[in-house]
Amino acid sequence: MLDKVLIANRGEIALRILRACKELNIKTVAVHSKIDVALKHVKLADEAVCIGPNPSPQSYLNVPAIISAMEITGAEAVHPGYGFLAENADFAEQVENSGFIFIGPTAEVIRTMGDKVAAIQTMKAAGVPTVPGSDGPLSDDPEFLKATALRIGYPVIIKAAAGGGGRGMRVVENEQVLLNAVSITKTEAAAAFGDGTVYMEKFLQNPRHVEVQVLSDGQGSAIHLGDRDCSLQRRHQKVIEEAPAPGIPEEARQAVFESCINACIQINYRGAGTFEFLYEDGNYYFIEMNTRVQVEHPVSEMITGVDIIKEQLLIASGRPLSFKQESIIFRGHSFECRINAEDPVSFLPQPGTIQAYHAPGGNGVRVDSHIYNGYSVPPNYDSLIGKVITYGRDRDSALSRMRNALDEMVIDGIKTNIELHEDLVRDSEFKKGGVNIHYLEKKLGL
Repeated sequence: MLDKVLIANRGEIALRILRACKELNIKTVAVHSKIDVALKHVKLADEAVCIGPNPSPQSYLNVPAIISAMEITGAEAVHPGYGFLAENADFAEQVENSGFIFIGPTAEVIRTMGDKVAAIQTMKAAGVPTVPGSDGPLSDDPEFLKATALRIGYPVIIKAAAGGGGRGMRVVENEQVLLNAVSITKTEAAAAFGDGTVYMEKFLQNPRHVEVQVLSDGQGSAIHLGDRDCSLQRRHQKVIEEAPAPGIPEEARQAVFESCINACIQINYRGAGTFEFLYEDGNYYFIEMNTRVQVEHPVSEMITGVDIIKEQLLIASGRPLSFKQESIIFRGHSFECRINAEDPVSFLPQPGTIQAYHAPGGNGVRVDSHIYNGYSVPPNYDSLIGKVITYGRDRDSALSRMRNALDEMVIDGIKTNIELHEDLVRDSEFKKGGVNIHYLEKKLGL
């Protein structure tokens, strides 16, 4: 078992990791920026190290400072959480080269999955269903571009190979605008990501966003923890997630589960990961793999009883998976609402001091949050301040508990998006299940 783990993150996920470490009797080191000295996990950790000023590049993205903190505290391993350096292959490589353990996949796997073209080619080779596309980077040859788009069929979407989070994409409706769209996307990709490589895919009109949670020990064993529906999004950012994804034929579901497990074994994947798909008309289309724990991991934990963070720690200790697929029993339904410090109408971040905080409770209600009365939400980082998760024996009961939980929750002193969530969980179409990825933006008039 690992003896001491450094938590290279902040907020709710850092606290979540700390709690899992404490359950396994692993000592913890919290690194933090100057403004984050009062974070809950910093106070609870066995040791705390300030690694720099408030801006992320000088603290949470400061690789030499994080590795130095590991050296001076004697930490064996680093857990990156999500965001920041979680999917940075260079960071994983430097950690391992410095003699420490990176709690996650190898740098090689992170690098491959971070390149969208390489990831799609790898998944195709492993039998994972993919979106019809260019099957590689786009050249500058106009005739090749036109022929490729015709083969795929309009509309198509041009994507940056190094993109993510909804950036580096452009939809093309016809041949008249194709060449210009490719040129602009290449230029934008080079400026934003340092890599102008782009590729082309079929643009699906009204898909859902469905993802599959996996765990793999890098020793030849892998399991899935079911799927999640993350279709309620605003500008490619998830707002509400649920597990399992409603209304999907069981045969199609099981087939994609099997392909994900096979892919994990083929690429010798290590740790927790998520295969993200667009789902339309009974078909799955792979879009990317997230080589880290997800914000929405709790809904998968609720329906399986598996602690994903603890499994990450055990795998990093060199242990095989604690579970076999046949021992995973899926029960009930779970929702997660992301609570952000933001204006519910303009969605602009709303930093400030929390004057009063009351977390909801009751049967089947879980709150993952680092906030407390008097906590000051800084302006320097993502606006996520917590997650409300509910569980029920079926979808209706889980949703009913979410309505009650949101009504009960109090955060005064700053604006939050609780009001938006209260509206969404009462929305007639969402209550039916299976809305597509465009539904929320159309509802909001964006």
